[in-house]
Amino acid sequence: MNIILRELKSIRRSLIIWSTSILFLIYVGMVKYEGFSKVGEAANEMFDSLPIAVKAILGIGSMDLAVASGYYVVFFLYFSMVGGIHAIMQGAMVVSKEERDKTADFLMVKPVKRSYVIHMKIIASLIAMIIINAVTWIGSVVVVDLFNEGPSINDLIGKLMIGLFMIQLIYFAIGFLMGILMKSTKKATSVSSAILLSTFLLSIIIDINSELNVVKYLTPFKFFDGKMIYLEGLSGFSFILSFILIFTCLGISYYVYEKKDLHV
Repeated sequence: MNIILRELKSIRRSLIIWSTSILFLIYVGMVKYEGFSKVGEAANEMFDSLPIAVKAILGIGSMDLAVASGYYVVFFLYFSMVGGIHAIMQGAMVVSKEERDKTADFLMVKPVKRSYVIHMKIIASLIAMIIINAVTWIGSVVVVDLFNEGPSINDLIGKLMIGLFMIQLIYFAIGFLMGILMKSTKKATSVSSAILLSTFLLSIIIDINSELNVVKYLTPFKFFDGKMIYLEGLSGFSFILSFILIFTCLGISYYVYEKKDLHV
């Protein structure tokens, strides 16, 4: 428990910054929605005229931006990116920073197994991700209701937040593995950032060229794509694939960490 509290204390400032930034993003986004909703179909016609590549980067697709549900689904792409960045960076640094800060030996001389230390750090990170998700969820419900003059979309927001949490878990597991495999925090965060950016770009490329849809399960951003959740609901296959990836990354992480020389 002390390890969990110590970890949460060390990241409390960053959690406040991330949470505040997300709330600001939600508010600014819904202010823009207010403008789109007033011009109605004209906004959709304007975005329809954009090149397909630009629409893919913005995550627009064929969604109706003049209604809250369509706009929020497009907006969800940015929440996925923010949640993914936070999760993969948290994963990459949660263990590797102990070696960077020369505190790994201190942790290991305590009368606990290495696996216990990992357990506690994962739990602390899980709490941090839940906080980020909860802030996004509650903030979205409150702010969207302020600007939405149509039917409530709280059910849709709930489904999307479940998808967001799965994206967070996937990228955390990937970052965690990189943090244990790499020899330094700098390398771990660099490789993790490259993985996240590559998978994000792949999701955009798939949106541009529908023929590449066959490789959509190579990017977690397509496991829980906002437009698909809106049209078809949450995919059971995506959950299965996600948990396989998560537990594989964590399993390898545990194995490597047990064998790793932590003397720095």
